[in-house]
Amino acid sequence: MNTGWAREFAASPHAQAVTAALLAAAAVTEAAVRAAVTGVYGRSLTTGLLAAAVLALTTTVPPAFLSAPTAALAVSSAAALSLTAFRTLTAAGALTLAMGLHHLASRDSAAGRVPGRRAEVRDRPRRRFARQATAGGTPAAARDAAAHRPDGLRSMWQALALAVPFPVIALLDRQLAGEARVLAVLVASAAPAAALAGAAAAARVEAHVHSAAREITAQSLLEHTARGERARIARELHDVVAHHISMIAVQAETARLTTPGMPAAGAARLSEIGDTARAGLTEMRRLLGVLRQDAEVKTAERRPQPGLQQLNELLDEARCASGAGVRLIVSGPAAALDPGVELAAFRIVQEALTNVRRHARGAAVDVELHYGADALRVRVRDNGPGPAPGTRAGGHGLPGMRERAAAAGGTLSTGRASGGGFLIEASLPVDSEVVIR
Repeated sequence: MNTGWAREFAASPHAQAVTAALLAAAAVTEAAVRAAVTGVYGRSLTTGLLAAAVLALTTTVPPAFLSAPTAALAVSSAAALSLTAFRTLTAAGALTLAMGLHHLASRDSAAGRVPGRRAEVRDRPRRRFARQATAGGTPAAARDAAAHRPDGLRSMWQALALAVPFPVIALLDRQLAGEARVLAVLVASAAPAAALAGAAAAARVEAHVHSAAREITAQSLLEHTARGERARIARELHDVVAHHISMIAVQAETARLTTPGMPAAGAARLSEIGDTARAGLTEMRRLLGVLRQDAEVKTAERRPQPGLQQLNELLDEARCASGAGVRLIVSGPAAALDPGVELAAFRIVQEALTNVRRHARGAAVDVELHYGADALRVRVRDNGPGPAPGTRAGGHGLPGMRERAAAAGGTLSTGRASGGGFLIEASLPVDSEVVIR
């Protein structure tokens, strides 16, 4: 059975007005017939018709113009008056009463009242937030959707309170008899049932929104963890593997050029080793680009290794690889620092030495460590040609060093040195509470 037209009609802005008009016409017709046939609304036909029309309209029209609480109050009051004063109630009025109580109890999902234009405009932000939470929005949107939902429990109690008079009327009104008592019992049963059904619908919607919010939060945490892990892998690949591959290329080229009397076959093999190492570096840069594409989260490891104790070994490797002079200058009272700060300083020096071998081969390098009261200052300077004016650095080396410094809470600057060459300066904060004496 095709129900698409029903959904389209329900979504139409004129649906409420049309529904109210149809229910009002049915109620007025039924009340007029009863007034003319039974005289239930009074002995005078004119007075009876007028009373019948007024009660029929007040039990069907309010939901089209009023908010859910006000409309439910108006309809239930008119229905109770019709039952107690005239011992009757139209079928359309009873249906409107049940619908009003249902929508009042479920206005968490019904936009605040029996569907109408004014409440639709008023609750549009709430609906938008709920759609974001249930359609894959962010955790913030899910929290906002939860914050914008009205108090469903209060709405349920309001609906139940408006349904209470009808069981009371059915049980205590001794003048009800025959058809009137049957009608009163039916209304007394339908009104609380409609309110409870609306509350159940609101509870289902709220449970769905909460479930969607939890799922969104879990997905966000998973993505956050994955980005952080990709960033960590990219840093370690660049700082460790790329460093050693670069040393292989430099050492092979140095051995080919500085070894006297080397056979042509040996020189060709060393050249192939250097070419292979450089090709490996190129492929690794592509891999790093993929890993960094969605890795925006930078986090420092809690207890990283190596540290500054291994700095002399790193400098010895640099001297052996390039054959150039590498000096270590230490000033200030040296102390064992937090491992995160030491790792950041070590990786910055390691990357700086790699850049010297790559861009200023054979240049002498000074590595300076200044232990201050509030910061460890790292300074790496070479006497090479330095970058050409106006050129921008490429690759991942300098951004990786900045990431290392930022992860440790510090800063890093790079640029052409005043007397020539290239200069890297980093300042890493030292927390006196975590310094190991």
